[in-house]
Amino acid sequence: VKADWVPAGGSPVKKFDRNMPKKPAVPLRTDHPVMGIQSEKNFINTNAADVIMGVAKKPKPIYVDKRTGDKHDLEASGLVPKYINKKDYGVTPEYICKRNEEIKKAQEEYDHYIQENLKKAAMKRVSDEEREAILQGLKKNWEEVHKEFQSLSVFIDSIPKKIRKQSLEEEMKQLEHYIGVIEKHKIIYIANNA
Repeated sequence: VKADWVPAGGSPVKKFDRNMPKKPAVPLRTDHPVMGIQSEKNFINTNAADVIMGVAKKPKPIYVDKRTGDKHDLEASGLVPKYINKKDYGVTPEYICKRNEEIKKAQEEYDHYIQENLKKAAMKRVSDEEREAILQGLKKNWEEVHKEFQSLSVFIDSIPKKIRKQSLEEEMKQLEHYIGVIEKHKIIYIANNA
């Protein structure tokens, strides 16, 4: 039997051959099956021997989640710690190591770029001692302005007194802003005017 062509998405079409042997004929109604054939095999003893000699079948691990006895497969439940037995368990994946290296390299390049720009712009970093001295000086100035503000009279009746009070308030507010900025930022750069 040869296949000539194959239709799209189907099995090959077989050629008809007259010389192929025919199937056996259907038995007649008058034909009777052969009766009385018996086997000499003792199925009870054979089955018993197979059970005794065979390896015991291991039961499938299950878990029961309710008192009514709902059984579920233990393997698919996630209760069996199968991943910790893998050889690469706990090892940082390669792609994360590469990404961390790229981030570190990018940060180093950025720091280098910032340092170059600072050198070009002639910026100078204020040391911790200078920063502390500036902060103490600002606080001392604020205390002096505050003391002067407290010494103003309670009753302000003239325009010069109002102007003086407003200027002291603005000066105190400006000093408070500077103190807040310096306390907030630990690293400060200033431009060198050389």
